[in-house]
Amino acid sequence: QLFGTDYPTPDGTCIRDYVHVEDLACAHVDALHALKSHACEAYNVGIGHGFSVREVFAECERVVGRAIPVTVAARRDGDPPELLSDPTRIMRELKWSPRHRTLAPMVESAWKWMQAHPQGYRS
Repeated sequence: QLFGTDYPTPDGTCIRDYVHVEDLACAHVDALHALKSHACEAYNVGIGHGFSVREVFAECERVVGRAIPVTVAARRDGDPPELLSDPTRIMRELKWSPRHRTLAPMVESAWKWMQAHPQGYRS
């Protein structure tokens, strides 16, 4: 479902900052290594800019090569129009940087994993 198409964003859908699972894993490893010389710190992890829900749907359709049925529903209570991370601190302190900064590699690798594991984590 697509929750809300009347947000004050360019296409009316929420904008979110997505991060590739490999980049997230690298950030976790970097943070664990930093524990050896730093106090325990909190970091924002993301790419620092967002994509709209419609952009994500369009990229998914491009990757799978067909239209994906979507039902438009009302906004969910509490959903802000835009949620973005500020990865400046983790980039500066841990020298972490996301390798995947666009939707294409994120969606492509997710689709590849789903094709290899049709039963999800059970397979």
